Amino acid sequence: MADRERDDHSGVETTGHEWDGIKELDNPLPRWWLWVFYGCIAVAIGYWVIMPAWPGLTGYTRGTLAQSDRSDLTKELTALQTVRGAGAVKLKTASLEQIEKDPDLQAYALQVGQSVFGDNCATCHGAGGAGGKGYPNLRDDVWLWGGTLTDIQHTLTVGVRSGHPGARGETVMPAFGRDQLITADQVADLTEYVVALSRRKADRAAVARATQTFADQCSSCHGPLGLGDRAKGAPNLTDAEWLFGSDRESIRSQIWNGRNGVMPTWEARFSPEIIKALAVYVHVNSGGEGAPAATTAPALAPAPAGAAPATAPTPEKVAQLTAPSRPAGR
Repeated sequence: MADRERDDHSGVETTGHEWDGIKELDNPLPRWWLWVFYGCIAVAIGYWVIMPAWPGLTGYTRGTLAQSDRSDLTKELTALQTVRGAGAVKLKTASLEQIEKDPDLQAYALQVGQSVFGDNCATCHGAGGAGGKGYPNLRDDVWLWGGTLTDIQHTLTVGVRSGHPGARGETVMPAFGRDQLITADQVADLTEYVVALSRRKADRAAVARATQTFADQCSSCHGPLGLGDRAKGAPNLTDAEWLFGSDRESIRSQIWNGRNGVMPTWEARFSPEIIKALAVYVHVNSGGEGAPAATTAPALAPAPAGAAPATAPTPEKVAQLTAPSRPAGR
C-alpha cells in the first residue's frame, strides 16, 4: 500500500481528499471524546438490560427492574382516588344545596371545581371567569340561561348548541342583514333602537322607524320591552352588560351577522360529582342566584273582545329610556 501524502506544514498525513486546493488532514479524535463515546455505549447496553427497551412480536423486553410508567400512573391514580374518596362519595350523594351549606364539603367542591375550571373552562372564560368579547362573564350577576345552582349544573351538563339532545340554545339569532331578512337601513334603525333601550342617547327618528321592525323581528325572543328571555338565552337589551360589545358598530354587526355562542357538553367527559363541584365553584365565585321561591301563578283574565295585539313600546316610551345617564358597559 502506497504511503499517504503528508502535509508539509503540519507533518500530518492527509486523507487524500482535496477541495479547491485545500487538503483534509487525518487528525485522530481527542482521547477524552473517545472515552465519552465508549461510556455512552456502555450506558446504553446497561439500560437495555435493566429497563424496557426492545420491541418484539408480542410485546417488549421488560428489563430486570420491570419498570412501567403505565403501572406507576395507575398506582398514583389509585392513591389519589383513595385520598379523594370520602369527599367524592359525599359529592355524589349530596344535593347542590347541601354542598353549599356544608363548609367542609363546599371547600372540597371549590378545590375540585377550581382545578377543573382551570383545565377546561379558562380557555374561553378566562382564569378568573371574567370572560371576554363573545364569552360570558361568570363573575357578575347577569345570566343568559339562569344563575341558580340547578341552572348552572344543567348548562354544564348539556352545553349550549353543543349537539346534545337536551342542549340549550335551540333558538338562534338570525343574520338579519347578511341573509337579507331586512334592509341595511332597517339594521341601522334597529341599532339606534337597541341603543335607546340601553338608556343612551339615540336618533329618535330612527327609533320611531324601528319600532314595528323590533316588534316583528326581535320581540319574540327579547320581549316587547327588550328585557330578554332566559328560556331562549336571549339577553336583556336594557342593562349595561354586553356580550359582543356596546358600541354602535358592535351592535350593528350582531344584528347583521347574528352571532350565536357555543359551549360544549361536559356530560360525557366529567362524572356527575365533578359537574356538581364545577357548578358550585361557578355559583360561589359569581355570587349566583338562589333557587326561586315556589309560587302559584295567578290565573290570567281573558283579553277583552276586540283587544289590539301586543306591540313593541311606542317611540315615546323608548325615547324616555334615553333620559337617565348610565354607563354603557363593556
